[in-house]
Amino acid sequence: MKILILNGINLCMTGTREPGKYGTKSLDEINTSLRAWANERGNLELDFFSTNFEGGFVERLYSARGVYDGIVMNAGAWSHYSIGIRDAVAGCGLPIVEVHMTNVFAREEFRHTQLLAPFCVGLISGFADDVYRLGAEALISCLTDKK
Repeated sequence: MKILILNGINLCMTGTREPGKYGTKSLDEINTSLRAWANERGNLELDFFSTNFEGGFVERLYSARGVYDGIVMNAGAWSHYSIGIRDAVAGCGLPIVEVHMTNVFAREEFRHTQLLAPFCVGLISGFADDVYRLGAEALISCLTDKK
């Protein structure tokens, strides 16, 4: 099984940006842990992509078709306001689990608006960097149930 871990705006600053909310692990450290977890599981390949550019994010979503079985996606703040990414997620054609490291529903009111979640198979929020592993496990379960 092949899964894309897709990160959006500001996630490159994970580990240094608001560590009280997002933790002290860098995105590279999180990805290294995820890769080790996937290797222990066996039969699971993870690829990682991170960008601060909305167009690059959309292009990566579209180019994932036919390459990956599904996507674990943290679009960051784009989840709350990007119609372009909403439309790309809706048209991607792959199952996507959306993740957020913080509980977006316990934060500012504007973060309660989730434009992408209705087009995803699920949303996991509030478990720090564990959301990526939890998202991958949920996606694997979803994909396995379909077979």
